[in-house]
Amino acid sequence: MFAKKLLHKATKHHHHLQQQQQQQNLKGCLTPDDLDFRIAVHYGIPSTASILAFDPIQRVLAIGTLDGRIKVIGGDNIEGLLISPKQIPFKYLEFLSNKGFLVSISNDNDIQVWNLENRSIASSMQWSSTITSFSVIYGSFFMYVGDDNGLMSVLKHEEDGELLLLPYHLSAKSLTEAAESSFPDRQTVVGVLHQPCSSGNRVLIAYESGLIILWDIFEAQVVVVRGDKVLELKDGVVDCSGQPEHDLEEKEITALCWASSNGTVVAVGYIDGDIMFWKTSTTGSSKKQKTASSNNNVVRLQLSSAKRKLPVIVLHWSANTKSQNDGDGQLFVYGGDEIGSEEVLTVLSLEWSPGMETLRCVGRAEITLIGSFADMSLLPSAINNHGADLLVLTSPGHLQIVNHKNLSALTTEHEKRITLSSLDCPVVVPTFNPVLSAAKLISLVGSEKTSKFLLEIATNVKVNATQKLAEGSWPISGGIVHQFTSPDGYVIERIYVAGYMDGSVRIWDATSPVLSVLCVIGAMKDVEVSGSTSPVSELNLCSSTSQLAVGSQLGLIRVYNLNSSPNETDLHIVTGIKQEVHKQPQGGGPACIASFHLLDSPVQALQYIDHGAKLAAAHECGRVAVLDMNSFSVSFLTESLPNLSSPVISMAWKSFLYNGGRVKSPKDAGPKSVDKNLEKLMFVSTKDAKLYVFDGNNRMINSKPTQLKKDTTAISMHIIEESTSSVEQKESTELTKDVVAGNEPTSETDQHKTEHISSGHNAMDSLILLCCNDALCLYRLKSVVQGNEKPLLKVKLEKHCCWTSTFRKDEKSCGLVLLYQTGELEIRSLPDLELVKVTSLMSIIRWSYKANMQRTMCAAENGQIAMINGSEVALLSLLKSDDDLRVTESFPSLHDKVLAAAVEAVISSSHNQKKKQGIPRALVNILKGFKGGKPNNNINVSEDFKYGFSNLDGIFSKNPFPDPLESNINNQEDVELDIDDIEIDEPVSISIPTSSNTKQKEETGKRSDREMLLDGDNDEPRVRTREEIIAKYRKNAGDASSVAAQARNKLLERQEKLERISKRTQDLNNEAEDFASLANELVKAMERRKWWQI
Repeated sequence: MFAKKLLHKATKHHHHLQQQQQQQNLKGCLTPDDLDFRIAVHYGIPSTASILAFDPIQRVLAIGTLDGRIKVIGGDNIEGLLISPKQIPFKYLEFLSNKGFLVSISNDNDIQVWNLENRSIASSMQWSSTITSFSVIYGSFFMYVGDDNGLMSVLKHEEDGELLLLPYHLSAKSLTEAAESSFPDRQTVVGVLHQPCSSGNRVLIAYESGLIILWDIFEAQVVVVRGDKVLELKDGVVDCSGQPEHDLEEKEITALCWASSNGTVVAVGYIDGDIMFWKTSTTGSSKKQKTASSNNNVVRLQLSSAKRKLPVIVLHWSANTKSQNDGDGQLFVYGGDEIGSEEVLTVLSLEWSPGMETLRCVGRAEITLIGSFADMSLLPSAINNHGADLLVLTSPGHLQIVNHKNLSALTTEHEKRITLSSLDCPVVVPTFNPVLSAAKLISLVGSEKTSKFLLEIATNVKVNATQKLAEGSWPISGGIVHQFTSPDGYVIERIYVAGYMDGSVRIWDATSPVLSVLCVIGAMKDVEVSGSTSPVSELNLCSSTSQLAVGSQLGLIRVYNLNSSPNETDLHIVTGIKQEVHKQPQGGGPACIASFHLLDSPVQALQYIDHGAKLAAAHECGRVAVLDMNSFSVSFLTESLPNLSSPVISMAWKSFLYNGGRVKSPKDAGPKSVDKNLEKLMFVSTKDAKLYVFDGNNRMINSKPTQLKKDTTAISMHIIEESTSSVEQKESTELTKDVVAGNEPTSETDQHKTEHISSGHNAMDSLILLCCNDALCLYRLKSVVQGNEKPLLKVKLEKHCCWTSTFRKDEKSCGLVLLYQTGELEIRSLPDLELVKVTSLMSIIRWSYKANMQRTMCAAENGQIAMINGSEVALLSLLKSDDDLRVTESFPSLHDKVLAAAVEAVISSSHNQKKKQGIPRALVNILKGFKGGKPNNNINVSEDFKYGFSNLDGIFSKNPFPDPLESNINNQEDVELDIDDIEIDEPVSISIPTSSNTKQKEETGKRSDREMLLDGDNDEPRVRTREEIIAKYRKNAGDASSVAAQARNKLLERQEKLERISKRTQDLNNEAEDFASLANELVKAMERRKWWQI
C-alpha cells in the first residue's frame, strides 16, 4: 500500500516536472520594440464632429471634433485623420488657403497650425486670454485673433514653421478714442473679418455690445462706425413676418458675415433673433462718417413675428452670380426663429434696389435637418462661377449637401416659402445605409489569379461610376493619390470584404491606404432564392479557387465565383430535400454558382478545406456541414452537439499524414497513398468553453469534450503552428515533387493539396489556444485529441475580454491581441502568453468601446486590425516591421503642390501686364471660382491677390497705438551717450517729441540716404573737436586723400550691388514666365488624364 502511494506520488511529481519543462520551452519571440500602433486607414466622419472648414482652391474639407480630432476629406477616396495631443473640442478651424496648412483653436485657447503634407503640428501657441473670434486673411499667412479683453491681435505663420505674435494690436479703448465714441473699456471682440477686395488693408471688428468698426490698417484710421444705439432704422425695412418696426437698442451680437461681394454690406445677427444689414460704404469724408448719424445705413430683417425668438447662431452669404448688383444673393441663417419651432436651416433670396436703398426678400426656403445642427459651410464652384453648394453638418457626424442648382432655383419661386431637399454625402465604406454586419480583411499575397479577376471586375465598375459622376460631381475633389505602378502591372495584395443587413456584399482593394471599391454584390435578380436578402453573418474567401462564401443569419450559404464569364452560368440550389440547377445570365460581376440552405440556423463560421475543394460551415445550433465544391453536394452533416443551448463560436481544420494511430513519415508515403493516409481533424469550440474533435468521416474522436472545470464563456479558438525544421521542410518539398511526378494526372486542387501537408509529428506538436472572457487556456493538440482536459498553460484575465486575434511575424505566430470591454488593447506573446504591451482605443484613435463592436472586427495575419465604430472605419497596424501601410510615400497627399504652384504662377503672372494673354483660360476660370473661407465666402481672389500682401509685413511690425512713455524710452535708447559728450558750459538742448505717434514711429530707427552712404549716426548735429574728426575719418596719418578714395570705393561697391540686384530681378521675371508656361502645361495634362488617374 505504501509502495503504491509512493509510486503514485512519484508519477504525479514526474508529470509536474514534465509540464514545467514544457512551459519553459514555450518561449515567445515578441518584444515591445516590435510593436508600434498606427492608424493606417481611416474612413468616415466621427460622431463627435462639430465644426467645418473648406479650402476653395485645394478643394479639401476639414471637420473638427469634440475630442480633439480633425478629419480631412478630399477626392478619389482620400481621407486623413489628424489627432491633437489634447482631447479638447475645437471652436475655430480655418485653412491657410492654398498654403498647405490648417489652423485650429481649441476651447482652452491653444492655437495649433497643422502641416497637411506630413500630417503633423507645425507650430502652436497657448493664448493667455479667452479667444472669442478668429479669421485668416484669405490667401496669406496672417491671422486675426480677438479676445474677451477687447484686444485684436495679429499672428503670422512663417514658412519655416514658426508661429509669430506680431506687435500690431488694436484695443477697444484705442479704437473708440480714434472713433470719438464712448465705449466701455472691457468689451469682448465677437467678430473679426477682413474686407473683401481690400488686399487685407481693412478689417471689420465687431464687439459684443453691438458696436461695429471698420478699420483701415494702411491709413491707421477708422473708416466707419456702425451699431451705435443713436442710429435709427431705415423706413421700409424688410420684415419677413410683417412685424412692425421698433427703435434700435443696444443688443448683443451673436453672428456676422459679409453680405456683398465688395464688402459694402455686413449682415449681423443678434441675440434677440433680429438680423441687421449694415452698410459700410463711405460717400463723404471719413470724419463725417465716423460722427454722423444716418438713418440710411441699416436695414432690419426678422424671420418670425414671435416675441421670443432664438438667437441668430450662424450666418453665411452667397452672391447671386447672375445679378449685376454686388449685394444680391442668398443668406443662410440658423436661428432667429420662434422658440420651440422645428429645427431648420433658413435660406433667404435677397435683392437690393439699384441705389442700395431698399432690400426685398424674393424667396424663402427651409432645409430640414437630419439630427441636431452642428455647423455649415458654402462650397464655391471650382470651374464655373455658378454659385456654391451648401454643406450642413449635423450630429452625430452626418453631412447633408444641397446642390447649387436647387439653391439657384429658389430665386424663381418669388415670395413663396418652400422646403429644399438635401442629399447624403457619399461615403467610401457604408456602415449605416445599409448597416454593416460582418467583415473580413484578407491577404491575397501569392494569389495573382484572384487579383486579376478582381481587377477585371473593377474595370467595369469604374466605367459605370464615371458615367454616374458626370451627372452631378462631388464638389470636394482635392488631394493626390500616389501611384507607384502602372495599371497594367498592378497586383492586389489585400482586400476588405463587408457583408450587410440587406444581404449585399462589397469588396474593396486595401493594398494601399486609399481604399477603392472593386465590386458590389447585390440581390439575386434572375433566380429567386429564399433568404438571399437576409443579413450576412460570416464571410470567407478561397484564393486558390477565387470563390467567395457568404453565410447569412437564416442559414443560407451563397458561393460566388470571382472569375466572371461572358457566358451563362449554372446556379446550383441545394436544400435539405432537393437540388436544382438554374441558368443565369452574366452581368459582368461575380456570379453566384451555388446556394446551400440545409439548416434554419445562423452561420457562425466558414472555412475552406483542401484548398477550396470543400467548404465547412458551422451553424449556431451546433451542427457542421461539409460541402463539396466540385459537385456542389453535401459531404456530411454532423449531428447536434450534446448541449444545444451553447452555440458554436469557432471551427478549425487540421490535416496531417496519419495511419492507424501511428505517425507516418512523408517520405515513406507514395504519391498514390497521400489521399488515403491524409487525415483531417475538425476542432469545434462552443460558447460554454468546450472543445469537440471530429475526424474527416463525421465521427467524434472523444465522446467527452475537453472543458474547463470552472464555468466560463469562450470567445474564440486558434491553432498555433509550431515552427518546422529545415529537414521537415525538405521532406515536405520532396513529397510534393513525388506527387506531382506521379503517372496519374492531377487536378489543380490536388496540386495545391500537397503543398502544405505537415508531417504527423509536426501537426501533433501544434497548440490550441482557447480564449475565454476571463482566461486564456493553451493546450497541446495531441492532448486534446487524447481527451486530456488539463491545459498546458492558463492565464487569468483581470477584465472581461470580448475579442481576440493572433498575428504572425516572419511567417511564425508570435502575438495575441485582446480587446477588453473597457476599450483596452493588450498584446501578449505566443506561445508563452506573456504580457508585452497595453494600450487602449482611446489613446490610439479616441474611440470608446461600444456594445457588439467585436462582431465587425477582423484581423489579418500580419498584425493589421480592421474595426468599426459608428460611421468610422479604421485599419490599425501593430507591427513596426509592417511596411505595407506604413510607408509615408504611400499615404495620399492632402495638399496638391502642383496645383498650388500653378495658382501662384497665375497670380504672379497677372502682376505683369505683358503676360496677361499668356494666362491659361482654364486656370483663370478656376481663380474666378475661388471664393470662400469660413468667415467670408465671397472674396474676389484676383483682386485680393492683385497687389499681394507684402505691404502688410511692414504695417504689422509696428503698434498703431504705441504707449507714449514707451515711445519716449525707445527714442532715448536710440541715442548713444558718452561722458565726453557732456558740455557743462554750453546750454543743454531738449528734444520735444512730436505729437503724431505714427510720424514718431516712422522716424524712429530710420536713416537718411546721406547717413546710409557715409555710415553716419542719428546724433544731433554739433561742433566736433579737431581730435574727434581725425579719429573718425583719418585712416593713414598724413594722407589727406585717403578719405575721398574710400568714399569713391564705397560708391563703386554700392553700384555693383545695384547691378546684381537688377540681374536677380531679371532672373525672377524669367522664372515667372517659366511658371506661366508650367501652368499651361498643367491644364493640358489635366485634360488628357484618364479615369484611373482622376
